[in-house]
Amino acid sequence: MWLLFVALLVPAGVVGWAVGHYTGHHGGTVTVTVTASATSAAATTTAAAPTTTAAAATASAAAGKAVFVSSGCSACHTFTPAGATGKVGPDLDTTVSVDAKTDKMALAAFVQQSIVQPNAYIAKGFAKGVMPGTFGTSLSKTQLADLVAFIVSGAK
Repeated sequence: MWLLFVALLVPAGVVGWAVGHYTGHHGGTVTVTVTASATSAAATTTAAAPTTTAAAATASAAAGKAVFVSSGCSACHTFTPAGATGKVGPDLDTTVSVDAKTDKMALAAFVQQSIVQPNAYIAKGFAKGVMPGTFGTSLSKTQLADLVAFIVSGAK
């Protein structure tokens, strides 16, 4: 019995340490500067640039998928881009867009509020208090922005 316990616990502990050790030393924001070439700089546009927050401008839907999976979202939500088929919470493929319109909110703002304050709006057919209210503090600002970008990119 002890041998089985050690055989399962030691590899899990090593992996946990390695992940924590690797991610713990790379904190902070990485800034990448991209310089436009002379040919692309010559092109001009008359369209106004959209106004976005810094977090939204740097959010990565690809990184958001990893946050979705690692945070256990797929256990409760159906979301095709993540291969998730959970039925405990609302279907993120279809109902999130409808619920955002019902609540008269922009989709990204609605998704973020639903993650950080899950009881602010309860989708029809679901109970209050089921989704944990801890994601606002357990996810970093970058993780939250990436998760929102991922859900928004796949919502219909």
